[in-house]
Amino acid sequence: MSPRFLKMKIIAYDLGTGGIKTVLFDENGKSITGTFIPYATFYPQSKHHEQRPQDWWDAVCQSTQTVLNKSKSSPHDIACVALSGHSLVVAPLNKSGELLTEHVPIWSDTRAGDCAGDFFANLPYEDWYMTTGNGDPAECYSILKLMWIKKHLPEVYQNIDKVLGSKDYINYKLTGIKCTDPSYASGFGVFNLHRWAYEDRFFEAAGIDKQVFPTIFPSDTIIGQVTREAATATGLAEGTPVACGAVDNTCMALGARGLGEGRVYTSLGSSSWIAVTSTTPVLDTKTRPFIFAHAKKGYYTSGVSIFSAGSSFRWVRDHICRDMAPDESAYEQMTRIAGKVPVGSHGVLFNPSLAGGSAQEPGPDMRGGFFGLSLANTREDLIRATMEGIAMALKEVLETLISKVALETNMLICGGGSKSKVWRQIFADVYNQNIIKTNIDQDAAAVGAAALAANACGIRNGYQYIDRLHVMESMERPIQENVEKYEKHQRLFHAWAEAIHKNT
Repeated sequence: MSPRFLKMKIIAYDLGTGGIKTVLFDENGKSITGTFIPYATFYPQSKHHEQRPQDWWDAVCQSTQTVLNKSKSSPHDIACVALSGHSLVVAPLNKSGELLTEHVPIWSDTRAGDCAGDFFANLPYEDWYMTTGNGDPAECYSILKLMWIKKHLPEVYQNIDKVLGSKDYINYKLTGIKCTDPSYASGFGVFNLHRWAYEDRFFEAAGIDKQVFPTIFPSDTIIGQVTREAATATGLAEGTPVACGAVDNTCMALGARGLGEGRVYTSLGSSSWIAVTSTTPVLDTKTRPFIFAHAKKGYYTSGVSIFSAGSSFRWVRDHICRDMAPDESAYEQMTRIAGKVPVGSHGVLFNPSLAGGSAQEPGPDMRGGFFGLSLANTREDLIRATMEGIAMALKEVLETLISKVALETNMLICGGGSKSKVWRQIFADVYNQNIIKTNIDQDAAAVGAAALAANACGIRNGYQYIDRLHVMESMERPIQENVEKYEKHQRLFHAWAEAIHKNT
């Protein structure tokens, strides 16, 4: 057997906000083993959310060695590696490839708000949004963050050779190549979704040199090989091909539903979003869905979100359910309790805007809370109301997608919250849609990155096979009686959310 066919395994890295999930896949796209390593986020002052790229690299090195050892795989078995990376990161490097700052701003960092006025002084916001699809607050995007660096850290800006995103920094550490892909570039704030290229006038509006942004290669392109230095650090073989990879939203969309018009999923994690794949970006200046270029030119992933889903449920665990075990088993107890409470939680509503409102919600300064409490209500009611409120908040933002694009009948759900059958049934009844859970679950982004690697190195040709990787574990169907009850609650929830916005 030739050496080419001995190298059939792939390592995919899901470089997330809370840590890295590294998964080893076989040639059929099946997971062999995986590991997760957390790293810290730092909050040195208001609006500053930072991470250390060195922590990402250390986690990549440690996790690679772990999956190779756990699986008893030789480094020479690995045909290719690829990354999914959290978006909107600005890591400035000098010409020697050294980081110019130890800590870098991540997607949720909003310190660049003081630069938005300058950026939009001669650039209509609607024009920028309709070109880029960048629906989150403008200060989250890379071009605004770079403006902040130029304004407040001029000595750093003057020495920048390239600014890289999260997965692109790791690609550089692996290969020595500074580049990006269309999906990550579409979160820079300077990418034209329609032309699939940088937009020069946005650099001019920002007063930023276009040359500091990296060259764009297709997501499933081999950008280079693992260097000798990187091989020593990671345990990979020198010369292992590295695919360009993609931003986390794109990798998750690819791994969750493959490529296809109207394919939609709900990601139920600390924050939560609903994303649809389509050949037309879902652009709307009022509700501002956020858009990323997909893995294949001509496709887009359009998303709507709420900022506090699982984190709201965690707040209830930590402050209302303190007597329960402070780990995953507490969630099992909470959902079991919630399953015994009838639809509507005995009149209690919950708004999950504990971290403020997203662009698709009535306003950014919204705050959450319980509504409709009486002396007869119990802790059990509050737990179920929290789960229902998160589902209803997502139904509110889902309406933006429903009004713009035809969605598939079935809604795939993934993320930590998808483990609860009670919660899945609530979603089925609130959405009035079949809710599907598969074996892929929280590995969707890693599956997407692995698919990019498989196409890049020639193991695969296309992405149709991803459907076959999904084995259905459950389908919750809407219960018509519950649907009708939730429709009434949804109207009340909507009116209450509007009232919260008007009074904040």
